[in-house]
Amino acid sequence: MTSLQVSAQKQLRQLVEQIERLEEEKKALAGDIRDKYLEAKAVGFDPKALRKIVSLRKKSQTDRQEEEAILAVYMHALGMLDEAPTPPAANGRDGDAMDAAEEAA
Repeated sequence: MTSLQVSAQKQLRQLVEQIERLEEEKKALAGDIRDKYLEAKAVGFDPKALRKIVSLRKKSQTDRQEEEAILAVYMHALGMLDEAPTPPAANGRDGDAMDAAEEAA
């Protein structure tokens, strides 16, 4: 088995220590986020709904609409919606994802 040169060992140690510090920071941030959801719950907001809102805000309107359309097709196929979903308005994109969802239904 070969060993690393002294300079490579130092570089490796630095990288590992930096990663460990970042992991600790990530853990602290996760705790801060958890505290914010608890604070929101304490004043009467629904944390589950807030998490969904945060998730949706990360997506573009087009991506959200596509996701909702596919979800509606699947829900209709499973009998969870009475009416068949209406196809999305032409938005310049091909309907491959919607077509695939409709074929699955």
